[in-house]
Amino acid sequence: MTPVTVLDAVRPVLARLPAHRRTTFELRLERWWPDLSAGVAAVHADALDVATRLAVIAAEGFAARPDELHVLDERRLLEPDRLQRPEQLGYACYTERFGGDLAGVGERLDYLAELGVTYLHLMPLLQPRDGDNDGGYAVADYRRVRPDLGTMDDLAALAGRLRERGMSLVVDLVLNHVAREHPWAVAARAGDERHRAYFHVFPDRTVPDAFERTVPEVFPDFAPGSFTADPDLDGWVWTTFNSWQWDLDWSNPDVLAEFAEIVLLLANAGVEVLRLDAIAFLWKRLGTTCQNEPEVHALTQALRTVARLAAPAVAFKAEAIVGPRDLVAYLGTGEHAGRVSDLAYHNTLMVQVWSMLAARDTRLARHALAALPDTPSTATWITYVRCHDDIGWAIDDADAAAVGLSGPAHRAFLSDWYAGDFPGSWSEGLVFQHNPATGDRRISGTAASLAGLGAGRRDADGAFARLFLAHAIVAAWGGIPVIWSGDELALPNDPYWAAEPGHGADNRWAHRPRVTDVDRAGRLRSGSDAARAFAGLAHLARVRASLPQLHGSVTPQVLLDTDDGLLVLVRRHPSGALVAVYNVTAEARPLSLPRLEHLLPGAPSSVLHDALSGHGVTAGADGIVHVPPYAAWWVVRGPAQVSPDIR
Repeated sequence: MTPVTVLDAVRPVLARLPAHRRTTFELRLERWWPDLSAGVAAVHADALDVATRLAVIAAEGFAARPDELHVLDERRLLEPDRLQRPEQLGYACYTERFGGDLAGVGERLDYLAELGVTYLHLMPLLQPRDGDNDGGYAVADYRRVRPDLGTMDDLAALAGRLRERGMSLVVDLVLNHVAREHPWAVAARAGDERHRAYFHVFPDRTVPDAFERTVPEVFPDFAPGSFTADPDLDGWVWTTFNSWQWDLDWSNPDVLAEFAEIVLLLANAGVEVLRLDAIAFLWKRLGTTCQNEPEVHALTQALRTVARLAAPAVAFKAEAIVGPRDLVAYLGTGEHAGRVSDLAYHNTLMVQVWSMLAARDTRLARHALAALPDTPSTATWITYVRCHDDIGWAIDDADAAAVGLSGPAHRAFLSDWYAGDFPGSWSEGLVFQHNPATGDRRISGTAASLAGLGAGRRDADGAFARLFLAHAIVAAWGGIPVIWSGDELALPNDPYWAAEPGHGADNRWAHRPRVTDVDRAGRLRSGSDAARAFAGLAHLARVRASLPQLHGSVTPQVLLDTDDGLLVLVRRHPSGALVAVYNVTAEARPLSLPRLEHLLPGAPSSVLHDALSGHGVTAGADGIVHVPPYAAWWVVRGPAQVSPDIR
């Protein structure tokens, strides 16, 4: 039951609303008050006061919510599995590099619809600091859009156009830090003690030195260490990412309340998914890496509940690029099951896709992917071949050892391979942030360049096959596959990435190409690389949408005892089973047809066929199916329907 004191606090806020709206909010509060109070109590001693404050903020956001978004809330509550459905397909881009501005993005919705997009992630678009701003992740004002992109009204208008097309708007919410120029930081530098308490500030290096014994560096090349001396503060401030990105102190309830208001501001502008940036770093504890601490999940639960009270159409996506053992917790496990993020990035899958292609071996991937815990039934993955960021080789040492590999040696091999330095490599990636002390070398590059379809074009046909294979793997894992802008056109690394002001020290801009000039008669002319890639991914999306076995609630089973060149996944659904078969090598590999038939039971008169091509799956007299090089099959049982080969 909701405490009477809480009802007394929210009712004046709701007083001007119609009776049915007041009833709706109070019913939601009754349903979700336990989640709110529990999330707050795990962090703050004065839990009732803080939770009541958050409930009032939720009531204010609910009262200000536009009528059409109240309708959207009702619709989303009636379709709780919407984000898990196989027709979901994401696209991620920088607004200015895709449409020029928010209005320009709105003019390109036909293009996205043709690709099959239902989920559009616009990279950081809130007002950042001037100059270097970490690609927009150094936010100076959460309540304004970058002026060159438009206004908050333009953002709301675009969200409305997207809703009309069945697409959801996704926007970044940077939680861990703000720009040094944010009003909170400006006030702190001016001597405001209340706002100084929003940050981790230390009088000398004693405590920072103690923390840095266990806290890893994120950007050792251009932002070494995790603390910065600021003369205006007369102290050292925590700066995990850059000296001008100040980490927030989430143990301060004022910070939690500020972000509750920001969440609802964006929700009421029509944003449907909030990407919770750098969420793993929120809680600081001496003697740890200051990542993945339990309080992170409690804080997420509190914010998630505020959104549920005021705007239940809004989903949370955790940007937690962490090791496989920590990953599933961001979707909700134990006491937080069903109470935190609806979506999380499947970084492990991305890393294993590129690892399999380079090694031409699936043993490590089979072991690592099979060892992941099941996802909660109410949440699902964001899967992707790559993203806006570099690729860090998050290979777990224990996983590597389990299949006879050295973790450090395999990570070094992957860096060499994707930098094009390993003998026989077809890749044209770029080394990002080499740390000699740890040996860590991350990699930048578009999917096309990483797969070998860059400027060198060492193996064009093989590169296209690898591109399609990689996208087919992430599309059939379950969840929402997201295409990074430019990959649908097989764009190579931008050779002029360093020419733009502020980009010269960050080669990740090589894989953030501009696609503002794409049109049907130009880059997508028949027979071009762009047309071939676009048609292939659009075909994947159409086939995926037709297969209930790819619903995100279905957990894939990884077969551990297949040929070492094959990754075979089984997805069992009440409508039938699907077996995904992937050959990560340039040679045909064997697979037992009787075993496939056993995995796909059905009527004797039915046949096994690949849903992607429509071709039947047959074997020789020995019962062995020879899976072609770089093949990607989604095998189901039923009548075969042949589709053109889009690879």
